[in-house]
Amino acid sequence: MTDHFDVVVIGGGPGGYAAALYGASAGLNIALVEKQRLGGTCLNVGCIPAKELLETAAVARTVAHAGDFGIGATIGELDWPTTLARKQGIVDQLVNGLTGLLKGRKVTVYDGVGTLVGDHRTVNIRGGESGEVQVTGDNVVLAAGSVPRSLDGFPIDDRRIVTSDEFLSIPEVPKTAVVIGGGAIGCEFASTMADLGAEVTILEYAPKILPGCDGDVTRVVERSFAKRNITVRAGVAVQSQVTGPDGVTVTFGDGETITAETVVMSVGRRPASDTLGLDSTAVEVDERGFIRVDPWCRTTVPGVWAIGDVVDTAQLAHVAFAEGIMIIKDMLGESPVPVDYDKVPWCIYCHPEVAFAGHSEESAKEAGHDVVVSKHRFTGNGRAMIVGQTEGLVKIIAERQPDGTGGRILGVHMVGPWVTEQLGQGYLAVNWEATVDEVAHFIQPHPTMSELFGESVLALTGRSLH
Repeated sequence: MTDHFDVVVIGGGPGGYAAALYGASAGLNIALVEKQRLGGTCLNVGCIPAKELLETAAVARTVAHAGDFGIGATIGELDWPTTLARKQGIVDQLVNGLTGLLKGRKVTVYDGVGTLVGDHRTVNIRGGESGEVQVTGDNVVLAAGSVPRSLDGFPIDDRRIVTSDEFLSIPEVPKTAVVIGGGAIGCEFASTMADLGAEVTILEYAPKILPGCDGDVTRVVERSFAKRNITVRAGVAVQSQVTGPDGVTVTFGDGETITAETVVMSVGRRPASDTLGLDSTAVEVDERGFIRVDPWCRTTVPGVWAIGDVVDTAQLAHVAFAEGIMIIKDMLGESPVPVDYDKVPWCIYCHPEVAFAGHSEESAKEAGHDVVVSKHRFTGNGRAMIVGQTEGLVKIIAERQPDGTGGRILGVHMVGPWVTEQLGQGYLAVNWEATVDEVAHFIQPHPTMSELFGESVLALTGRSLH
């Protein structure tokens, strides 16, 4: 017999398990199909392990500067196996917790590869511990995630040329490394290796690293990287590589070469829609492999939704969470508001951290807005001085009013200490279309780093404190 469910979800990453958990809490009978480990890329070979390694790097930085606080401490030899074991322990604990959550909500989990059958309500499962199973659902959610991209001529192994998947379990930190791609992931990996003693070069095809970030923010990161043995070469194309006994020699730009022990490929991710068996269905896929959806993540087939990295939206776990919630509400007829992808929060965990929501100054002007901006640096912030991290700034972009003061807040961009934990109020301001006067009214606690956000907004009223 074929088991029937209200919803069958293919993919157990952030989008898939969010839809399953949220749907189950609404009383729906859910099946979840996952071909590897629950949690997907984010939990197993993405967000969580990457940030754990960044935290190891942060501890190394802290110990290196302990003398500034009058504490005698020196950094011994890095025990990398202990770092990897701690990372894996955190991952395993979270995977086990997620498994328990799904079980507690009575979600039926199948282990195997799920493919959609032509009638769009049937999913075949095979290749895993659940054996060959067929299930049906009133609704089907496609959440198969993505896999790392690479460049032609760069064969991936577990040491010399690696993607994010392999880097997070690399057997040792290289002394020299080339990171191909200067986006969020590439900058996080470069920051990790540099703080653990590696000499790193970033090769980025775009005119600057962190494309999409505000220019003032990027410049702060570039200056910090330059102080920490990270060389940035932007506006260069990578052409080829040769692997030899001394490492990997990469040719780029106008025939320049660089040799390093390890090359980290960070050139984006491609959707894993090819695992879903869509060729036999009417679900449309674009030329890049993304599943076509409307603003509510409905595919071209009624009753089939697609969320997360298989659709052409921001490849962020929290965006997938939001999409998972939205589609369940849509199934229940609750008329949800579509996700506003132009205003989602972005967090980049390199050192210094980057966080933003909404327009940069450049994109606001390109969109036709007449803007006024306010920038305040952490160098004058008491809490930043206390913790010894004063690099960075907060920048507010707002509509210009006739008197030159700020009106509606269009964007909030931050770079500096702990800004990934400070973005919340800026994200709310942008998404609630709050004005400068409205936000400036609220009191910021002292001494905190978040005061800088309040000061920056206050300055846009035409009056300021510091």
